[in-house]
Amino acid sequence: ELLADMAKAGIDLSQLHVIDFFILFEQKPDAEKFEIEIAKDDLAPKTQLQKCSETGVWEVITSIKMVPEHTLLGQMEQYFESFANPLNGYGDGWGIMAEE
Repeated sequence: ELLADMAKAGIDLSQLHVIDFFILFEQKPDAEKFEIEIAKDDLAPKTQLQKCSETGVWEVITSIKMVPEHTLLGQMEQYFESFANPLNGYGDGWGIMAEE
């Protein structure tokens, strides 16, 4: 549904976009371990660690350039969660930053 909304908004879904995957952790050390582990991966996605001011949860934004295709997005979410789950982390969806 999100992809359909994006297409309606004029985003070309056949092109490469930087997709942000949101991985949440209760504890900062777990989030930091996730960043270290995912950086070793062949994909070597860009990561950014921040604390959510509203919830106090630590969020690792994991960015990767890809075509936003439904099946592939789901596979990437599962892939990142395979690193996050053993560290008490979990996926919280994905998004595309608006073009400036």
